[in-house]
Amino acid sequence: MTTETNAAEQRPVIGGQRPGGRKSARTGRRSSEGGTLNVFSHGILFVWALMVGMPLLWVLWSSFKSSGDILTTPWSLPGKLHFENWVNAWDKANIGKMFLNTLVVVGGSVAGTMVLGSMAGYVLARFQFPGNRIIYYLFVAGMSFPVFMLVIPLFFVMRDFPGIPLLATYQGLIAVYIAYSLPFTVFFMTSFFRTLPTSVAEAAMIDGASHARTFFQVMLPMAKPGLISIGIFNFLGQWNQYLLPMVLNQDEDKYVLTQGLANIALQQGYEGDWGGLMAGMMIAMLPVLLVYFIFQRQVQAGLTAGALK
Repeated sequence: MTTETNAAEQRPVIGGQRPGGRKSARTGRRSSEGGTLNVFSHGILFVWALMVGMPLLWVLWSSFKSSGDILTTPWSLPGKLHFENWVNAWDKANIGKMFLNTLVVVGGSVAGTMVLGSMAGYVLARFQFPGNRIIYYLFVAGMSFPVFMLVIPLFFVMRDFPGIPLLATYQGLIAVYIAYSLPFTVFFMTSFFRTLPTSVAEAAMIDGASHARTFFQVMLPMAKPGLISIGIFNFLGQWNQYLLPMVLNQDEDKYVLTQGLANIALQQGYEGDWGGLMAGMMIAMLPVLLVYFIFQRQVQAGLTAGALK
């Protein structure tokens, strides 16, 4: 044992450093680079959080200030909480009615988009038939069309649609929202259904289940993470939609929140109830924030499910 120890101590030193020193130096250099990158990435995230969070906080505390305080001291915290801003926004500015209109339109359109999109995605992912890839790429191509190119022809189609009035109606706006959201939903759900195991569906078919029963009772519950993820995206996009209802919904009784808030801001000018407007904006944002905070884990699980499988 003494001989081995002496031999280890007598090993040649290369460049003034033992052979194991190079590995230690490389490890230390990599650790330093990783630490620098970590600090840089956290700094970017911090700046991004400020850019996103500060406007939201400003609208929140402005909703409790008087209109005079908002114009004179916009960056100060409210000295007195004006809860009447929220009451005025809900009643006098008809935010409550617009909120209900938005719930009807977005609720119907999200449900329709999820049902049709999941069914189309399942068929395109699981069945091979002539034209399968053509149909799939047509849906993918639908994501590349800017909505600005479609609003004018869409207006005339809805106005002149035979038999059923669609312009300035709930059902017309729901149909347009579904058509607008369907390409990405089909694209997402097709990719998600391809990650699910086929053995479960095959076992259900062997047991005598029909294609419809296999889809609704077996495959659809397995696709719950993907359904929640794409449902959240559709809800956010349709809740915040402004251009389509502005062009296709000219009936003030059926205004949704986005066009109602824009109309209030244009009408009041510099002498209006700015506190009520800020309260109305918070009312419009609260459902979006609430939905995301409730389902954020499911959204993350749905986005990573395909990679993990």
